[in-house]
Amino acid sequence: MYVCLCQGITDSHIRTAINEGCCSYRDVRMTLGVASQCGKCACVAKQVVRETLSDIHSSQLSSAYPAHFVAA
Repeated sequence: MYVCLCQGITDSHIRTAINEGCCSYRDVRMTLGVASQCGKCACVAKQVVRETLSDIHSSQLSSAYPAHFVAA
């Protein structure tokens, strides 16, 4: 879905930027230029960044301990 019409940025662009090393909304904004024109997309862009970082964090936690892991 398009997040920033002014720059033609989609949610996929934002997720890719995060997967390639951006670790904050500020990084994504500087890398892609999202919310640099009219700013109407800022809330949605921030939401996509938060969700993507949360998903990455959750997947890292779940892969740190296998499903069969039992703490002693």
